[in-house]
Amino acid sequence: MKYLVMVQGSQASYAAMAGKASEGNPAWSEKELQAMFEFMGAVNNDLAESGELLDGNGLSDPAETRFVLAGKDGRPVITDGPYSETKEVVAGYWLLECESLDRVTEIASRVAACPVPKGSVPTPVVIRTIPEVHPLED
Repeated sequence: MKYLVMVQGSQASYAAMAGKASEGNPAWSEKELQAMFEFMGAVNNDLAESGELLDGNGLSDPAETRFVLAGKDGRPVITDGPYSETKEVVAGYWLLECESLDRVTEIASRVAACPVPKGSVPTPVVIRTIPEVHPLED
């Protein structure tokens, strides 16, 4: 079964990694950033070795986001970030192929244990199942 595992974050969490603290988002030190990168690297290496990793990546700062909507006149309406009304964004993801929901939950639990600065608000790790048969396929 395939799963999409997503780490959530916010503009404030990205700012904290750049050294700008806010409530629930203390500024990260260089040592804390390095520990996070090493932790995620180890997770990625283990998933690659087990053959479960299909793809994965961290995503850029929400301020670099672009929304594209269909306009009433048929022309696209394009807006650039940041979006103050957006509280949570996908900060990174893994596309995994695992034997069970229990296994992918074990992986997500490991990801949720990533080191962060003391005083940080925990961010969720979301698991979504990717159906084997898609409704649009015959």
